Amino acid sequence: MFLRATRFSAAEKPSISPVIKRTAAIALVALLSACRSVDFSDPDIIGPSSNPVTVANVSKNDKLAQLGAQQHPRILATYGGEYKDAKLERMVAKIVGNLTTVSDNPDQTYRITILNSPNINAFALPGGYLYVTRGLLALANDSSEVAAVIAHEMGHVTANHGILRQAKEAESIIAKRVASEVLQDEAAGREAAIRSKLRLAQFSRNQELQADAIGIKMIGAAGYDPFASARFLQSMEAYTGFRSVSGATDASLDFLASHPATPQRVDLAVGHARRIGAPGVGTTDRPPFLNGIDGLLYGDTPQEGFVRERTFIHPKLGVTFSVPQGFSIDNSANAVMASGPGELAIRFDGAALPQGSDLASYLRSGWVTGLDDQSVQTTTINGLPAATARANADKWQFEIVVIASGQKVYRFLIAAPKNSNALSATTRSTTESFRVLTPAEQAAAKPLRIRVITVKAGDTLGSLANRMQGTDRKLELFRLLNALPSGGTVSAGDRVKIISE
Repeated sequence: MFLRATRFSAAEKPSISPVIKRTAAIALVALLSACRSVDFSDPDIIGPSSNPVTVANVSKNDKLAQLGAQQHPRILATYGGEYKDAKLERMVAKIVGNLTTVSDNPDQTYRITILNSPNINAFALPGGYLYVTRGLLALANDSSEVAAVIAHEMGHVTANHGILRQAKEAESIIAKRVASEVLQDEAAGREAAIRSKLRLAQFSRNQELQADAIGIKMIGAAGYDPFASARFLQSMEAYTGFRSVSGATDASLDFLASHPATPQRVDLAVGHARRIGAPGVGTTDRPPFLNGIDGLLYGDTPQEGFVRERTFIHPKLGVTFSVPQGFSIDNSANAVMASGPGELAIRFDGAALPQGSDLASYLRSGWVTGLDDQSVQTTTINGLPAATARANADKWQFEIVVIASGQKVYRFLIAAPKNSNALSATTRSTTESFRVLTPAEQAAAKPLRIRVITVKAGDTLGSLANRMQGTDRKLELFRLLNALPSGGTVSAGDRVKIISE
């Protein structure tokens, strides 16, 4: 996500989104010296803990209460704060309530927070703190899928995984210190650290499988479709694949970064579900779920800017630009990134313009590695003061354009292989489209939302997908959001999700 308009500063190395091809991404990172963007086993063998850490009993251990309380504000800051929507909150609370009544400890209390993030994630903290992002709710298609994710996270809490992991990590640190400090053997210390990391990785994998088993058992007991867990794991994996091509938010903040949906995990989830019943058992509780998510914010907020196919619009900063045909845009946490044919890459961000600094001096101030000092020129772009320059590094060539508006400087970095002749044309096309929005345009820019509509007679997948906004891969995203497999179709009377303002 392109960070909020108030977060301009001047000197930190930014990260690059995975949407850019790796070589181009490395090249753009290498170009920047120091600058800050405008700107985060068998699971059945082990049962739940007999003393789960929840809000209800956390007062027995003040340290655990403090741990959850201390982390909660940090979670909110990382994931855009809390998303407020009364009907959505009621829908999610109903799911949590249904799950709590069938848990091993029905008197447990959980605190569920909907996070204002387009990333697809859910997780738990010691103390009964449960989190689910609006991005995950947008991808889900019924209550049973949301129940499967939340029950998985409740499984982590009831099994005390957070506390157990802390203990394992403490053991790892102690083992390394004993080898390197007490025994004065650095090689043994490194070896101990490697072994500990491998054990932690296996431990985490077993925790995920155990939480799956607990969660699937819970949703089945609550009357939900137990096959929802495997189904939603596959939906998340498909969506991750879609975004790796089309552009994405911060993938490190997503569920699958720490919950890999391996074929084995999906197969195990199906196996657990079959122990409860055959496919068709349980309810999906789809109608109230669709009512709850109708109108849900989708994608970025006005504070982060919007991507509309090949155009980036930031109503709060009051600027916009477009990338050439064939490019896809990713509005990431540190910058707006775009990738195109021929390993071309574009990076856009902003920073505070140092007081008294002119643009030519700013280009020469050391934040660009390999700058050709003689190439620096001043110009204007759509009435705004600007400066341009070139740079080189290894097999890459770069053009840099900085544009001043008020006390801010907006920066374009365009990278291409040295044998490419498309760099200058790409730079011109992109930077000459940069302009300040009119007040009317700023007011008219609206965020995208999930809209639940009813399929009418004569509607087709194509006609429904054409109503989607914010993507140039309309049919593919429509299928993903509605979990329609290849060859799947819709019928009159069906309720489906589209994305529109």
